[in-house]
Amino acid sequence: MENYTQFLFFLFMLLSVGFVAIVFVLRWVLFFKEGLAWDGGLAEFNWHPLLIVTGFIFIQGIAIVVFRLPWTWKCSKLMMKFIHAGLNTLAFIIAVISMVAVFDFHNKQSIPNMYSLHSWVGLAAVILYTLQLFLGLCIYLLPITSAYLRAVFMPIHVYSGLFIFATVIASALMGITEKLIFGLLLFRKKPEYKHSPPEATFVNVLGVLIMLFGALTLWIATRPSWKRPTDQAPGSRQSNGGGSNGAKQELSLAGCGATDVHNPESSMEARKRNWKLDEAGQRSTM
Repeated sequence: MENYTQFLFFLFMLLSVGFVAIVFVLRWVLFFKEGLAWDGGLAEFNWHPLLIVTGFIFIQGIAIVVFRLPWTWKCSKLMMKFIHAGLNTLAFIIAVISMVAVFDFHNKQSIPNMYSLHSWVGLAAVILYTLQLFLGLCIYLLPITSAYLRAVFMPIHVYSGLFIFATVIASALMGITEKLIFGLLLFRKKPEYKHSPPEATFVNVLGVLIMLFGALTLWIATRPSWKRPTDQAPGSRQSNGGGSNGAKQELSLAGCGATDVHNPESSMEARKRNWKLDEAGQRSTM
């Protein structure tokens, strides 16, 4: 990997910021709010921000960058696909639970649903994420899918994944602001939101942490120099080994390249060869 030390620094920052954000949202709901419960009250609503930050943001972010971890480059392609799909499925389940919590709270408290921009954007992100997960599982984990379809769909899969993640970040920031406005402004708590009480300052910092986590995730996921060797251009491959050794290294890594973020070869024969290697990796893991 090029700039390996720099990659480790950004990865450490990503994990640290994500962990601190989870701690912040947990302290927010336990210290400034009513805690956690499943009784139809405000404590049930508090599951929503906690699960969104933990699952829909942190776990989804890890699922996005997991292919860039250099110590996984020798894993089989199928294994890395299962890890990626498993993390995204876990994030999806947690997001659904968080949605159930907020809808159940609204219904029991006779609060209208889907009236704010935050709710519209958030629900759209969940729907798009569901479609993304379903199509990804069908296209990249079912052995009956053709290599041509995988190659054609890959740019859409990558772009939509990053777009959905950015949408989730935006929705979370809107939700934080909305919660502060309802809690500190509309209910006229003293001091009010405009006077920057401790809760407002604390939650604003949480919003900055979420934004920073999103920025770090997108940065790691889009750096060309941190792609897996099988995803790089032919010229850069030769610079990593050159000659027959570089070719052998490419062949040995072709069975464990998991990202498919960019198709490194344009010919149909190369795609078929990679698909055969993928099938071989699948049989070896069974």
